[in-house]
Amino acid sequence: MKIALAQINTTVGDLTGNRKLIEEAAAKAERAGADLVVLPEMAITGYPPMDLLERDGFVRDQLKELDALAPASKNIAIALGAVVQNQDRQEGRGEQLINAGVLLSGGKQVFLQPKTLLPSYDVFDEKRYFAPAQKREVVRLGDHSLGLAVCEDTWFARVPYDINPVEEMVREGASLILNPSASPWHAGKGAERRQMLVDLARDHQVPVVFVNQVGGNDELIFDGGSFAVDPSGRISGQLPSFEAGMSIVEFPNQSQGIPNVDVADIEIAAQLEEGLVLGIRDYFLKQDLPPGAVIGLSGGIDSAVTAHLAVKALGADKVLGIAMPGPYSSRHSVDDARALGEMLGIEVREVSITQIYEGYRGVFAGLFGEQDDYGLTQQNIQSRIRGAILMAASNQEGRLVLATGNKSELSVGYCTLYGDTVGGLCVLGDVYKRDVYAIARHANRERMHIPENTITKPPSAELAADQLDSDDLPDYDILDNLLEQCIEGELGVTRVKIPDGCPPEVADRAMRRLDRNEYKRRQAPLVLRTTAKAFGTGRRMPIVHRYTN
Repeated sequence: MKIALAQINTTVGDLTGNRKLIEEAAAKAERAGADLVVLPEMAITGYPPMDLLERDGFVRDQLKELDALAPASKNIAIALGAVVQNQDRQEGRGEQLINAGVLLSGGKQVFLQPKTLLPSYDVFDEKRYFAPAQKREVVRLGDHSLGLAVCEDTWFARVPYDINPVEEMVREGASLILNPSASPWHAGKGAERRQMLVDLARDHQVPVVFVNQVGGNDELIFDGGSFAVDPSGRISGQLPSFEAGMSIVEFPNQSQGIPNVDVADIEIAAQLEEGLVLGIRDYFLKQDLPPGAVIGLSGGIDSAVTAHLAVKALGADKVLGIAMPGPYSSRHSVDDARALGEMLGIEVREVSITQIYEGYRGVFAGLFGEQDDYGLTQQNIQSRIRGAILMAASNQEGRLVLATGNKSELSVGYCTLYGDTVGGLCVLGDVYKRDVYAIARHANRERMHIPENTITKPPSAELAADQLDSDDLPDYDILDNLLEQCIEGELGVTRVKIPDGCPPEVADRAMRRLDRNEYKRRQAPLVLRTTAKAFGTGRRMPIVHRYTN
């Protein structure tokens, strides 16, 4: 059997557009001589549809598109994920919907297998909407008995579940497992996922065809990376990450494939660059936003990397940088911002905020009395002036403001509400400072995109004389180590291993800022997810609580 792996980029709610993508993939696979084309989970609705599933008419309209798709299966079978009504639901009891694997063949639907394992951790909330499968069955197609294990149904070895759907399908006679998936990406996820499926194929002595969604939907980025694996663990038909594509594999075929050990992940900085570029691009395209971004350029590393990613996603002609020097800005800040603009080929405008800042100091004198220094009040107003200018450019020219804060800063609240947190999308909000530098170095691997001085100079918000980030924070290497233990490792303050050279009181103060600044993160722009535990839907912490361990 020749099988086409069709890795498509769906848009949530574009039911007709997604159906047409599937039809195009089926026609292409048919021309290539394939007997079956496999597509992602929930390929018609796009993933995740969230509470659109509860909107009147949404599922009915999707089922109409599924019916409209059936004729495309006259000459080639189509396996995909879809949402269907739960026919086994007792009146008033249980969920109305099923997340299912569906097989179309001969112009009609011939098989449906509900998903068994419904994830309800991190960014997933499928138990909110769906009923699980009560049994696992197989379907005959040609010489093969197929088991449709939708996404999480292959993850039982990584997440504790009581049911092993693949094992049951193999017992029922499955000679091939199809795995339509919408598996969101984070850095390193591809290697984990690949090893899991290789182990699954070997353990059950059955080939597995994994087809994953690709593209950005809100904060989630889907990397694709689809492939097939035979019972010996040899991979074939592997598709690239972060782009749509198709490959053809054949079962059985003992000569194809490469040993899994030879398939290496690209370095983390390259993954981050590609994933974030895709996330930015699809955020604009799928909302039909005017293809223009505006970024406040400080001469620092975060704004430089954000601009670099925006240029790769949208094109240099669609990115505007605004340098906004103030009373404490160094000359090199403006020089580095200008140099960045020249290297990236973007327009850079310069607007001094000093006069506006002095006007605010006059207001402060009337409000609070004459003072030489208003401390944080006068520091933060500089950031808020810059935020207001960026929003003015957004309103006047129809550009989306890209916020530039990184995960290290958002974690501890080293940011100003209504200042550097303004914007429609926070590109680096799930990227630790150490990885921002790694992306910058990766960007410069062939030619200079980011000024060397931007990379090497000590980071500073430049909101006060001679200010450095290190005045308020531990070194970023130490801070990132602590934060990673607290956030991704889900450890409390008292259980974290403090890195060598960091005084315990400094570590304690930094980690306690994580909880105290949840209120800021709730008001920050959407953050593109790049780690296993990002700020947003995957991390739900109360703002008000008193647990301190």
